[in-house]
Amino acid sequence: MATETTAHDAAHGVAELGACVNDHGSAIGMPQLCADWIPNQIFWLVVTLLVIFFVLSRIALPRIGAVLAERRGTITNDLAAAEDLKQKALAAETAYNDALAQAKAEANRIVAETKAAIKADLDKATAEADAKISAQSAESEARISEIRAGAAEAVAEVAKETAKELVAALGGKADARSITSAVSSRVKG
Repeated sequence: MATETTAHDAAHGVAELGACVNDHGSAIGMPQLCADWIPNQIFWLVVTLLVIFFVLSRIALPRIGAVLAERRGTITNDLAAAEDLKQKALAAETAYNDALAQAKAEANRIVAETKAAIKADLDKATAEADAKISAQSAESEARISEIRAGAAEAVAEVAKETAKELVAALGGKADARSITSAVSSRVKG
């Protein structure tokens, strides 16, 4: 009897399911395409879409919009900060170039002043050296003149003495005046 009840229940269930089930209780084809179940599927589809719509519109999309707005604001602030930094960098570059030009001009001025000072010192030292050299040269020429004069006198004296002794050695007699006049005429040329 239990088998009869089960078969009866199966037959009764088959009748309730409609045309989408065969006599053995199994589905014919795809159950999603069964025309008897389409209104039920459409109802649940609409309910599911409405739930998804409300979840997206009330929770997800406002969060995404807030994140996008925050990113947009951050990007705008970063661009403004970058523009400010660019302007500061340009100003710093201009100041650097001006300072560099001033430093070059100052260096050129210092070099010119140093060259002028060195030239003036060199000219002064050259003038002093020339004066010392001229003084020493004049002094040396005076000494040379004295030495020449002294040498000429010494040569004349030696020549007189030698001539006197030669005349005496040769057996002659010469007076000092004749020897002096002979030596003087020879020394003069």
